[in-house]
Amino acid sequence: MKTKLVVRGVDSAWVDAVRKGGGDANGQAALRKPAVGLANPCRHCLQLIAPGEPMLVLAYRPFSTLQPYAELGPIFLHSETCSRYDSDALPAWFAHLQPALIRGYGHDDGIRYETGAVLPGQELAAECEKILSSAEVAYVHIRSKFNCFQCRVDRA
Repeated sequence: MKTKLVVRGVDSAWVDAVRKGGGDANGQAALRKPAVGLANPCRHCLQLIAPGEPMLVLAYRPFSTLQPYAELGPIFLHSETCSRYDSDALPAWFAHLQPALIRGYGHDDGIRYETGAVLPGQELAAECEKILSSAEVAYVHIRSKFNCFQCRVDRA
């Protein structure tokens, strides 16, 4: 049986606070700069930020508590309002993540090492379904080849 997915961008209330000058995961205000090139995905709407469009660059930790597996890294956000991504499918442009990193996390937020993989972006959805078919896995993180957090995927 196919595992149904839930893919969401980062929390809207947190994004709104950052856009209003609130602190990022390091307690600092986001940097405001124009997007350069085609590899600037907003982690809220999960769409690419167009070159020249204003964006925010900030530190993000996709975990609710500090613990050994709570990695922190840079992300981008549209500087202006956008709608949070909420879908049963990954955004189409994820197929162009070459390569992508994927790993499952347990209910204790620890990495499930047997789930880690580096693979072409077009294989991400199937790998998410496979990883989430295990009851030991609570959710999956997808990251870029630079280890930048892209999104969290849950089972429906």
